[in-house]
Amino acid sequence: MDPRRRRELTRYGAPAAFLAAVTIAVILIKAGLNDGSGSTATVGLLPTTATTTTKPTTTTKLVLTTPPATTATTTTTKLVLTGPQANTTTTAPETTTPGAEYYVVQSGDTLGSIAQKYKTTVDELMTLNPGTDPTALHIGQRIRVK
Repeated sequence: MDPRRRRELTRYGAPAAFLAAVTIAVILIKAGLNDGSGSTATVGLLPTTATTTTKPTTTTKLVLTTPPATTATTTTTKLVLTGPQANTTTTAPETTTPGAEYYVVQSGDTLGSIAQKYKTTVDELMTLNPGTDPTALHIGQRIRVK
């Protein structure tokens, strides 16, 4: 091959090969970032095509409660559907007793501080609220105090 011809091919061919390699790398990285579902592309003489798919998101909440009576048990069930997955959360039944007093836990509350406010003991609060973890009170949690 003629040295002049070889120099000319090297002069134009190397940048073209570099651009092709960079284009392929960008397409592969972009496909990896989109988990392979975001876009498809063809390199060469064919036109580039981009296809975007979106996944529908459905959220449904279902709350079931029984009307209060003299002594009622309330059960709340939440059903949350998001796309193809479904999560169900059921809260434990709460018993409402006439004359009972309840306190909603605030930030910084402990069973000791709540017992002190209502002039009772932590043991009495634990008796009134079986199943309550004294070390894991949550803001907004309702506990029986009398």
